[in-house]
This record gives sequence, C-alpha cells and structure tokens, in this order.
Amino acid sequence: MSHARATRLTRRGILAAGGVLGLGAVLAACGDDKGKNERSAGGKGAGKAGPWSFKDDRGQTSKTDKVPTDIVAFIGVAAALHDYGVGVKGVFGPTKTKDGKADVQAGDLDIGKVAVLGDEWGQFNIEKYAALAPDLLVTTMFDGAGTLWYVPEESTKKVLAVGAPSVGISVYDRRLTEPLQRMLELAKSLGADTASAKTAQAKKRFEDAAARLRAATKANPGIKVLAGSASQDVFYVSGSNLSIDLEYFKALGVNFVEPPASALKASGGWFENLSWENVDKYRADIIMMDNRGSAIQPADITEATWKKLPAVKAGQVIPRNPEPILSYDKCAPLLEDLAKAIETAKKVG
Repeated sequence: MSHARATRLTRRGILAAGGVLGLGAVLAACGDDKGKNERSAGGKGAGKAGPWSFKDDRGQTSKTDKVPTDIVAFIGVAAALHDYGVGVKGVFGPTKTKDGKADVQAGDLDIGKVAVLGDEWGQFNIEKYAALAPDLLVTTMFDGAGTLWYVPEESTKKVLAVGAPSVGISVYDRRLTEPLQRMLELAKSLGADTASAKTAQAKKRFEDAAARLRAATKANPGIKVLAGSASQDVFYVSGSNLSIDLEYFKALGVNFVEPPASALKASGGWFENLSWENVDKYRADIIMMDNRGSAIQPADITEATWKKLPAVKAGQVIPRNPEPILSYDKCAPLLEDLAKAIETAKKVG
C-alpha cells in the first residue's frame, strides 16, 4: 500500500494476502452475565449523558450530544470493544465462515446478537445500516490517507450521508502498542471501565508476554521467522515495516525474513508474491501463517514445495492474525505463542 493513497486493487490484494498486518483488556463480559455487563443499546449504561467527542487518527473529531450506544463497527473493532464491555448493534467485515461459525476476527463476540451488514470485501448493506439508526461508525485504517477499512470506497459518501459520525483507528506503519492504546481510549470514551482490575491484569499479561518475547529473542538470536499467507496460486511473504504486529515483534528482537524493497514495491511495501514453485526462496526456522478465513490454512496446503520446507517438516509453523483484535486480552497470546515458538525452535533454515 502506498504511503499516499491505496488503490482498490492494492487493498484487495492486501486483504487476500494477509501479509498486511497483522496486530486492551480482559473480557468484561462472559458466561451468563454477558448481557448484564456489556454496555450496549438498551443495556446497562446506555444513554449516558453527554456530550461525547473523540479525536480519531485522521485528526477528525466526532461529536454527539450523548455517548453513542447504537454503534456499528468493523468486526475486529467490535470484538475489541466487546472485550472492554462495550456492545455494538451491527458489524461488517469477515464475521462468519462458510460453515456459519464465527470468524477468527470476531473474537468472543456473539455474532448471533448483532446485525451483519456484509461478510465479504465490497459488501456493505447501506439500507440495513440506515435502518439501525447508528450514532457511531468505527473501523480501522490501513493507509495514511484515512481510508476506512472495509467500507467500500465507491459507497463511502453514501454510508457517511446516513449521518452517524465515524471514527478511524490507524493500524498503518506503527507498532502494535499504539493502536492498542487508541482502542483503549475509545472504549473509555464510550463508557468502558478501563481502570478495572481485569483490564489491569490483561495489560500486565501483555507486558509480561512482551518481556518474555524479548528474552526469547536474546536467548535464540539466530532463529529466523517468516510471516506468510497462502492462496490458491500465490504464497505471500510479508515485510515487517508496515504491519503493526510485525513492527512490534521486530522491536522486541524477532529476526524476520525481509524481502527486498524491490520485491515489495508492487504491493506498496507490504508483501512479496511468490509462486508455489519458488516458495523455498527464503530460509526460515519458524513460519507464521495467516489464520484468517481468507487464507488457505497450513493443514490444507497440498503443494509439495511447501511440505519440503525445513520449518514445515520440523513442525515449526504457528498461526498469525494479520489483523489483531486490539484488546490486551487478545494480543497477549500473540506474544506468548511467538515467544514459545522461538524458545523451543530448532535451527533448521
């Protein structure tokens, strides 16, 4: 994706590749108390006196007379807000898998209790959105131009014309900790108790996991990690300079395979396209594979060249969510899993 403005083709390619991006709080609502603890439309805390305002990562300040309760959000954002106890009325983006189960990006959100405006790229039911009478639209942004993720560019004006203010949280060219903090601030503005013991515990777990990952990389400095994603005809290798999770992991000492800038140019710096015949171009000890529904999962890859990779043969393949759910509760395990993989990895690449 270019630093100026992403084209629709590039954004769609990034979605398919998963090499984009990757990456708080503990669940504020669980079990039978989920509906009681979650602040949502008509629920406890709904209609909190205002006025409300929030300055997003476009530099735009959204304002309403009262704290928004009829929220529509990108599925990953909805999952993060849910972890803080803030409910949403509708979602868009990869919500259900083909078999009807919750997509990995839904986190712990009960997808049966929200209106789904569209599961796939380019789908956003404006009529259904308007019928929800939303008072806030929230999503992430994967470029520096303020493009709202998963809101179709050709329909953005119509979506915004419904009247709800919009908030964009940037997940572009920064470390994971920054959007995590921004999501925490947004949740707090929407009524979440971000000073709770559970939130503090989740943040401490994240910080402890970061320290563990840093220690693991120092103890095993020669371990090389490749971030990949699989499609029918192409294997994508991510660079680490734009993805929030990879940038943060690199700052903690993780030694990533880095495709040259010339190979990343076609995708605006995000990833390199490899044919399956050339999937062995880079040597790696650990492979992190895109676990979203848009990518082919390692167990389903039949290419002989894949099966011959040293990391695959050694069983050193772990999942990666290029679009981390921005709560500390969901991001701590990402650090823990990578730390464990590096701690136990054999040098095979």
